[in-house]
Amino acid sequence: MTQSRLMSLVEAITNVAVGYILAIVTQIVVFPWFGFEATLDEHLTIGLVFVAVSLARGYLLRRLFERLRVANRLGDHGGHAEPVQTRR
Repeated sequence: MTQSRLMSLVEAITNVAVGYILAIVTQIVVFPWFGFEATLDEHLTIGLVFVAVSLARGYLLRRLFERLRVANRLGDHGGHAEPVQTRR
């Protein structure tokens, strides 16, 4: 069974949303350890930049691996011919 592009996007969005919440909490805890002070608005904005990057990364990697899985199932090995099996 293959995953549709829409479901790939839904999965990536869900993954990123959970990651966003964790990132904000982590920033709030960790930034002060390094002497960085940020307002909640700044934390949210910084998090959104990383959300955009993470969403694109997750979706593109999912599609790449889906393409590789389908290509392997169909016997397409990137233009490399498989040795012909002969019966003896």
